[in-house]
Amino acid sequence: MHSEPMSQAKKLLSDDRLLTRTFFKLLPYQMLMIAISSVNSIVDSLYASNAIGKAAMSAIGLYNPINHFLYAAGMMLVSGAQILYGRYISKEHEHIQSIFSVNILFSTLLSLALTVLMALSAATGITRVFTTVEPDLTMFNQYLLGQSVGIIPLIVGQQLFAFLSLENQSKRTMTASIACFLVNAVMDHLLIVVFDMGILGLGLASALSAWVFFGIQAAWYLRGKSEWKLSLRSCHWRDLPHMIRLGYPGALSRFVEMFRCFIVNFLMLRHVGSTGLSSFAASNAMLGIFWALPFGMMAVSRMLFSISYGEEDRRSLIDTFRIVMTRGMLLMIGVSTALCLLAVPLTMMFYRDVSDPVYQMTVMGFRLLPWCMPLAVLSLIFASYAQVMEKKLFSVILPVCDGAVGVVLFSFLLLPSMGMNGLYIANILNGALCALLIVANAWIEKKRFPRSLEDLMAIPDAFGVPDDQRLDITVRNLEEVQRIAAAIRAFCRERNLDSRRTFYSALCMEEMAGNVVEHGFVKDRKTHSVDIRVSHVGEDIILRMRDDCVAFNPAEHARVMNPKNRLKDIGIRMVYSLAKEVNYQHLLNHNVLMMRI
Repeated sequence: MHSEPMSQAKKLLSDDRLLTRTFFKLLPYQMLMIAISSVNSIVDSLYASNAIGKAAMSAIGLYNPINHFLYAAGMMLVSGAQILYGRYISKEHEHIQSIFSVNILFSTLLSLALTVLMALSAATGITRVFTTVEPDLTMFNQYLLGQSVGIIPLIVGQQLFAFLSLENQSKRTMTASIACFLVNAVMDHLLIVVFDMGILGLGLASALSAWVFFGIQAAWYLRGKSEWKLSLRSCHWRDLPHMIRLGYPGALSRFVEMFRCFIVNFLMLRHVGSTGLSSFAASNAMLGIFWALPFGMMAVSRMLFSISYGEEDRRSLIDTFRIVMTRGMLLMIGVSTALCLLAVPLTMMFYRDVSDPVYQMTVMGFRLLPWCMPLAVLSLIFASYAQVMEKKLFSVILPVCDGAVGVVLFSFLLLPSMGMNGLYIANILNGALCALLIVANAWIEKKRFPRSLEDLMAIPDAFGVPDDQRLDITVRNLEEVQRIAAAIRAFCRERNLDSRRTFYSALCMEEMAGNVVEHGFVKDRKTHSVDIRVSHVGEDIILRMRDDCVAFNPAEHARVMNPKNRLKDIGIRMVYSLAKEVNYQHLLNHNVLMMRI
C-alpha cells in the first residue's frame, strides 16, 4: 500500500552535502588561528636564528613545554565550553549566558595567576630546572619574561575566538588573526633590529600581538552587539567543574606534551646535543603552520559533535567522521607529500651551510615528520569524539598515549642508535600505536572486530533515534519539496500514527521546506540544500529542518506580519497554529527549525 511513497523517500534520502559545506566553511577560520600562531613562531625563529644566534633558537625550544601548557589550559576551557554549548543550545538556550560568563571570568583569573608565576620564575632563577647552560639560560629567562606580558590575551583570546565562531562572527576572528600576525612581524623588526632588545624583544613582540588579537575580538562584546554578554549575575559557578571535567580530556594531549618536551629535550641533548634541539625547533616551527589542518579539523569536528550530541543526532555524528576520514584525510596526505618534497628549500630558510650537521638533521625532519599528520588526524578526531560522548577511560588513554607515551617510548629506544632520525621515526610510530588503540577500543566495546566506520566509533546503542524511527531527507529543489509530504505520510503510517498527526506533519514540513527553497535559495548565487529529519519520539513527531541560507527566524516574521492581511504568509501562520512547539535558532550559519507535532 505504501510502497510507492516509501520508494520516493528512498530517492530523497539525505546526503552529507550541507554538513560537508559547513565543515569546510568553518575549517579555514579554525585553521587560521592555529596557523597564525605557527607563522608567528616561524617569524620569531627566523629572527632568532639570523639576528640573535643559535642560543636564541635553543631558548625557543626550551619554551616549547611552557607554550604547550598555556595552550592546553586555554583548550581545556574552550572544549568544555563548546561541549556544554552544544548540549544546551537546543534545550536550555538561556543557560549559555552562564557558560560564557563563567568561562571568561575564570580564564582571566587563571591567566593572571600564570602571568605572575612566569614573571617570578624568570626573575628568581627557578628556570634552572630547564637548563643550567649559558648563554641558553639567560636567553630563556629574557624570552620568558617578554612572553609573560601576553598570557592574559593569549588564553582569554582563545575563549573569545570559540564563542565568536559559534555566534557566526568568523570574519572578525579572521581579522583578529591576521592583525596578530602583522603586528608580531612589525614588532619583531622594531624591537630586535631597530631597538636592539634581543630575545626580550622577541618575547615582547609576541605578547603585544596577542593583545591586538584579544582587543579586536573583545570589541564585539564591549560594543554590546553580542548575543552573550559578560555578567556576574548570570554566573552559575557549578558550571565550572562541569566545564573542566568535560574539557580536560581535550587538553590532556597538550598537557602531557609538556612533559614529553622535557623528556625528549633531555634525550636529544644527551644523544645528539644542542644541535639536535636547534634542528627540531626549526622543523617544528615551520610544520606548526601545517599542523593547523589536523587541529582545525579537530576543532570543527568537536563543535559539530557537540551539537549532534545535544540533538541526539546519530547520523550527523557518523557523517562528520566520514567527511574527515575521506575528504579531510586526502587533503592531509597531499599536504604531507608536498612538505616532504620541499624539505631542502624549507631547511634553507633556517640553515644554509650544507656542511653543518644541523642542516642535514633539519632536512630529515622535514622529510619524515610530516607523515605524523595523517595519523594524527585519526587520533585527534577520535579523541574529540570520545570527549564529547564522555567515553571517560578512552578519552584519557588516547590523548595520553598520543601526547607523550608513544613518542617517549620510541624515542628512548631509537634515539641512542639512530640519532635525530630516531626521534622523527618515533613520532610516526606513535601515530600507528594510537591507530591500534582506536581499533582495540572499538573491538572491546562492540565485542567484535570493527568492520565499518560506525563499528569503529562504537556509538552506544541507546544514543539517538533508531533508524527505523527516523527519516532523513535532503531537498535541493522545488520538485523534491513536492514529494516530501508523501514520504512523511508513508513514514508516519508505518509507525501506526493517527491520521491527524500524519497529515499535519507532512503539511507543516512541506510548507516550511517550500518556503526555504522558494525564498531562501534565491537570496544569493550559492548552492543550497535543506536537510530534514523526521523522528518518532514517544507520542510525538519531531520535525527538524536545517539549511544554510540567509538567517530567517519565522517567529520574528510572524510577530511583524500584518494581521489585516490574513492571506499573506499563511503558511507560517498555519505551522504555528498546528504545531505543539516551534523552536528556531541560527547556529554555525545555519537556520535550524524544530517543530513538534
